[in-house]
Amino acid sequence: MTYGNPSIAGALERFAAQNVRKLLVLPLYPQYCSSTTGSVFDRASRALQRWRWLPEIRFVNDYYEDVGYADALSARIQRHWSEVGERSHLLFSYHGIPASYVTEGDPYQAQAQTTTRLVVSRLGLGAEQWSHCYQSRFGRVVWLQPYTADTLTALAGRGLRKLTIVSPSFAVDCLETLEEIAIEYRDKFLKLGGERLTLVPALNDDDRHAEVLVSIVHRQLQGWI
Repeated sequence: MTYGNPSIAGALERFAAQNVRKLLVLPLYPQYCSSTTGSVFDRASRALQRWRWLPEIRFVNDYYEDVGYADALSARIQRHWSEVGERSHLLFSYHGIPASYVTEGDPYQAQAQTTTRLVVSRLGLGAEQWSHCYQSRFGRVVWLQPYTADTLTALAGRGLRKLTIVSPSFAVDCLETLEEIAIEYRDKFLKLGGERLTLVPALNDDDRHAEVLVSIVHRQLQGWI
């Protein structure tokens, strides 16, 4: 974990004790962002400073365009719709970042948009069947837009009564997303006249998710094995 246990530093200490000479770092962030993926690199680099003999290192920046990932995410949405019993307007809600990050060169927004396009194509959705937005903003600075809260208001104003929300920037569900979307945004949408808002679970510990990560690892290890 970047900010918890088991920690990156602790894992690297165990690797050092095993005399690991080749190290592949795979952050579980499909889209690169300096504040998430970059923080993993910073923590790993800081821990490696204590190594007397540095291993060969490979670092996976992102995997948003990975075919297996796009297929698994699309299948997860399809399965959710099957469980719910019907399709509804699909809202892609990504974790927001300050807009200034993108202005300064962060590729997160472009990669999020690509993820959306890949999934929309696989699901065969028309232009009026999906929306793309960003959640979890705070402070007074301008964050990536459109904001999820504003999008909910706009969709309700168009007469939409049922929504499905997916958060592709998360590899696993976390309390922040569950509370913000499944509770706060759901309540907001219902107060706006909506009938139902459901959150698609993240890929989590699904076997297909594990297969995607194994495939990425095997590809990155070419030349080492």
